[in-house]
Amino acid sequence: MDLSHITVNTQNSIRIAGTQILYFDPFEIMEERHDADVILVTHQHFDHFQPESIARIKKEATMLIAPESMREKTIAESGVSEDKCIFLRPGQEVSLETLTIAAVPAYNVGKTFHTKEKEWVGYVIRMDDVSYYVAGDTDANPENETVSCDVALIPVGGHYTMDKEQAADFAVKLSPAAVIPTHYGSLIGNPSDGAEFKRLVEGKNNQIQVEIKL
Repeated sequence: MDLSHITVNTQNSIRIAGTQILYFDPFEIMEERHDADVILVTHQHFDHFQPESIARIKKEATMLIAPESMREKTIAESGVSEDKCIFLRPGQEVSLETLTIAAVPAYNVGKTFHTKEKEWVGYVIRMDDVSYYVAGDTDANPENETVSCDVALIPVGGHYTMDKEQAADFAVKLSPAAVIPTHYGSLIGNPSDGAEFKRLVEGKNNQIQVEIKL
């Protein structure tokens, strides 16, 4: 499966280029791009919601998707006008031209960094007949273990999210055509976590394509 249209900048900062240009959790973007059709924010931590990076990628028509629990913060700080913002609770869906977007619960199990009560999210996006799951900062949980997708982008760095072993088990349970590890090698996790995740997944199911982008 060709994944050359997907870029992982750092952490969960992801760009997917198709009929629309999508950014997820833009962070540490230094160039003036102004090419985003849709920006999707999973939660409000600084490495996922960075107004400076949003300013460098947004244009007049850019839509911003964020959790309902971030409504006030997003309107106040994002630099995107309220009429261009859509807020979703876990389990809700919206359609935007050639996209469908579903919000999936993203939370920790047995940790307090990302609690279920905050109603933060990951996203399942369908674009160009391909479904992408960007998990956000999460552990495996009953709601996200049943996600159906072609491409999964999941955190592997541990501490705040799944570690590489847990993420490998999660990837195998999802069984997408392809998986990309995220959220390691900079603020959390080791640079080698992606390669180790790839080894673990391929040892459990070598039909899943694992591509390292960090």
